[in-house]
Amino acid sequence: MRNWLGPLLFGLIVAAATTWAAISYMPFALMNVAMDRLGQGGLNNMSYGALATAARQPIVRPSPDLAYSSCPYDLSAGPLAIDVTPVPGRYSSLSIFDAATDVIFVRNDAQAGGKSYRIIVARDGQAVPAGAEVVRTNHDKGIALIRLLLRDPAEITGLDAVRHQSSCATVTKLK
Repeated sequence: MRNWLGPLLFGLIVAAATTWAAISYMPFALMNVAMDRLGQGGLNNMSYGALATAARQPIVRPSPDLAYSSCPYDLSAGPLAIDVTPVPGRYSSLSIFDAATDVIFVRNDAQAGGKSYRIIVARDGQAVPAGAEVVRTNHDKGIALIRLLLRDPAEITGLDAVRHQSSCATVTKLK
């Protein structure tokens, strides 16, 4: 009976360590995949994705009535400014996810009063412009995602000009 107790205990320890490692590192691996899929414009640059179709689904279970704009970011060169211009009369939201896939900020058009706004995403210790609305994170990388609700997929063409007014970029001036 004692002959199998050692291997069984070793197996349980290996299983526990493997489970812990998978749970700890899986969110970061998933975020890297999402950043690759959504980062057509590169890091710290807003991309305005085409509508999802059965053949083109850059994110898991995208909604066919939402237009997605995304900004994969890297704060290693400094804070990131995200400027959001809501489309009048349409639901839209900004969600910011960190490298661990945690949601660190959400605002919709109603909460913004239908007005444009700027959010600065920064690590602790990074200098930010005075008076800015700042979201602090513990990770250099993540994704900012803007969702715009469409009444009809065909109207995307007419809304693209306003949608392209939202942007993101590394903060270069602190004034």
